[in-house]
Amino acid sequence: MIKKCIGCGSVLQDSHPDEIGYVTDLEKELCERCFKIRHYNHYQTVQKTNQEYQSILLDISKTNDLVLLIVDLFHISPVIEDILSYLKNNPVLLVMTKRDVLPKSIYEKRLLDYMDQYSSSFVDKIMISSNKNYQFDLLYEKIKTYQTSSKVYVVGLTNAGKSTMLNQFMKNYTDFNQCITTSMQPSTTLDTIEIKIDDTLTFIDTPGILDEGNLLNIVPLKMMKKMIPKKEIKPISYQIKGTQYLWVEDICMISVTNNDIIFYISNVLKLNRFYKKKDAGKLKCHHFIVEEKTDLVIPGLGFIKIMKKGTIDVYLDERVKPFIRKSFI
Repeated sequence: MIKKCIGCGSVLQDSHPDEIGYVTDLEKELCERCFKIRHYNHYQTVQKTNQEYQSILLDISKTNDLVLLIVDLFHISPVIEDILSYLKNNPVLLVMTKRDVLPKSIYEKRLLDYMDQYSSSFVDKIMISSNKNYQFDLLYEKIKTYQTSSKVYVVGLTNAGKSTMLNQFMKNYTDFNQCITTSMQPSTTLDTIEIKIDDTLTFIDTPGILDEGNLLNIVPLKMMKKMIPKKEIKPISYQIKGTQYLWVEDICMISVTNNDIIFYISNVLKLNRFYKKKDAGKLKCHHFIVEEKTDLVIPGLGFIKIMKKGTIDVYLDERVKPFIRKSFI
């Protein structure tokens, strides 16, 4: 009988200490990797590929089961379209997480309506916060309304908040003491995990698809902790006269000329303005021509709302893939 780790979904084994799923005793329910993440915040890097994730999506597409597409409000990626391309036969309920991170003054319906550009066929949309237990009863009602069987799949990018949401579900609606392992690092969940909530609802948690151009994939853990916001963001506005240069820590430089911009990034990060260009070292320059009210998105860091037409240069590690989108807020 195959036994899986209750934390990450990997198949448990006691033969290869350096491989995933290792336990010293097969009677244990938690692999060594998950144990170290939970108790020592020690993360063992595991290389997963999107090809593995695509095979899971193909299996889901052969069913007509309800799918919860989990999207982090702070990191909306075009990869969403790739995920949805596999799920044309499934009812998809859009669940936007981390509502507590964006300012309370933002009108929620507008944010939900914004997501229609990715698909016009969501059966419904909802915004939640797992940290604040916000709208979980309503989410539960929507799941019960749209599910086609007892199985409901949970999909999304890495760090979108899938496992954190499911842990809150178990806390709210079950007597389970177990929880799924969560971490800031990508690829914490390694295989599918079944979570039975009641006789009519079993969640199938899936590993997160990798956002390959994301800054979080390459920065050290100390910087990662600063980049991921823990509480409501306070937007930072600049009125730029002439050409000015804004540095976010030492990981990103932005060059702006005669424009008004608003940063939506973690307020723990240091943001400095300079009137003369500093050497960007090995950072690669990305040049954008922008329309008014667009966002410059730096995956993993956040986004910058640009109020006027113009040009903007952003200097980043060559592995990071910034992009421009219609303003989210």
